[in-house]
Amino acid sequence: MTLFEWYLARASGIVAFVLLTIAVVLGLTLSGRAKLRYWPRFAIEDVHRFAGLLTGTFISLHVLTLFVDSYLPFSLMQLVVPGASTYRPLSTALGVVAAELLLALAITNRYRKRMSYRFWRRAHYLNFAIWGLALSHGIAAGTDRAAPWALALYIGAAATVTGLIAWRTSGGLRPPAATPLERATSRAG
Repeated sequence: MTLFEWYLARASGIVAFVLLTIAVVLGLTLSGRAKLRYWPRFAIEDVHRFAGLLTGTFISLHVLTLFVDSYLPFSLMQLVVPGASTYRPLSTALGVVAAELLLALAITNRYRKRMSYRFWRRAHYLNFAIWGLALSHGIAAGTDRAAPWALALYIGAAATVTGLIAWRTSGGLRPPAATPLERATSRAG
C-alpha cells in the first residue's frame, strides 16, 4: 500500500464515522418534537439524508481502499464475511456487520413508501446498532485509536449520542404524532 492509500483508508473510515454520528444526532433530533430554532425541519431532514448518503460513500471508499491495499491485503471474502479477516478478526467483523446493516437500512429507506411506516420506523432503530458497532470497530481496529484526537472524537461522539438517547427516552423529546395515513398504513403492515 502506498502512503496515499494508507492515509485514504484511515481518513475515509474516520470521516464515515463522523458522518454516521452526525446522521444519528440529526435523526434523534428529528425523531421528536424538538423546537428547531435556527433551521426549518425540512432542511434538517435533507442534511440528515445527505449525511447518510455520504456515510455510505465514505464506507465504500474505506472498503475499496482496504481491498486494493498491497501491504495488508483484504480479500473480497474478508470484506463481506464477518470474522473471515486475519487482521483483528473480531473488531474487523464489527465493521463488516455495521456496513452490511447500513446497506440493509439504505434499502429500507429506498423503499420506504412501499412499506408501512411502523415497519420502516422499527427498521430505522438499526441505526443505533450500526453506530455502536462502528464506534467499537473504530476503537478496536482503527490505526489511530490511541491518538489523543481520536480518543477525543470517540468519547465526544459516544457522550453526545448516549446523552441524546437518554434525553429522548426520558421524555425530553416526544415522538411525532403519526398522520392519519401513517396510522392507516401501519395497521395494514
